[in-house]
Amino acid sequence: MNKTYQKKHELWLGILFSSFAINDEEIKARLYDFSQIAFRHMKWLGSDILESNDDYNYDRDYQLQKHQNVSEILETLKIQIFTTQQYYPASILGQRLKTDDAYLLEYIDQLLTDENKKQTVTAFNMQREWENLDQSSIDALTLFLFEESYKEYELILVYAYMQARTKNHLHFNIFQDLIDESHFHLKSFGNMMSKLGILSVPRQLHEMTYMVTDLNKFVIDGIAEEEAAKEMCKQLSEAIKDEKLSKFFDFINFQESYHIELMKKLL
Repeated sequence: MNKTYQKKHELWLGILFSSFAINDEEIKARLYDFSQIAFRHMKWLGSDILESNDDYNYDRDYQLQKHQNVSEILETLKIQIFTTQQYYPASILGQRLKTDDAYLLEYIDQLLTDENKKQTVTAFNMQREWENLDQSSIDALTLFLFEESYKEYELILVYAYMQARTKNHLHFNIFQDLIDESHFHLKSFGNMMSKLGILSVPRQLHEMTYMVTDLNKFVIDGIAEEEAAKEMCKQLSEAIKDEKLSKFFDFINFQESYHIELMKKLL
């Protein structure tokens, strides 16, 4: 079952980063919705594994392929879905996973027959250009996005791991809020990386990152990490000479402030 979980984890990343890579706003939005469904699949699979007195981890073999057009991305995603389906359990949950995937495959096939959907992909061209930004601002933005996209990916998985193992209702709800917020941040940063032509998947988590033995220390360290992220947002907002982007990072900064308050409740 851990292999099934790993394959679903990789498929979640495959759908998610396909949505980031594609410029077409309609396809991007639909694929992101499907990625959220895949993440719920991970949650359900994890619960089943724990209920059967087994366990899972966040090991993965996924590599983001740097395609040049939308059709190539969709064909690769299609192959990944078929490969993942071989691991689904013969259960009611397994059937749900298969039928959700079947609808995604149908959507992909519709796109592949539409000649207007074969646009060029610029997410991997490394051009690092953003309207109205000078090179120093782009450098600061690039560093921020690489660091913070990993942080948000890490937080999504760590909080999900903790949530699956808690019996405390307050803790469960706080973890859910933090997961949802981190999904939004990862989506925002992933799309920005794509616009800069530097899209990449965050590095894999070491098991010591999410196998928490001291909850208090974990939360205290997490608060410190959020404080550091707030400072990065503040510095970036001041460094970037673009009013819209500066306001966006102020917005993220204020959200991080509330995350700290949520985490204090855990203490």
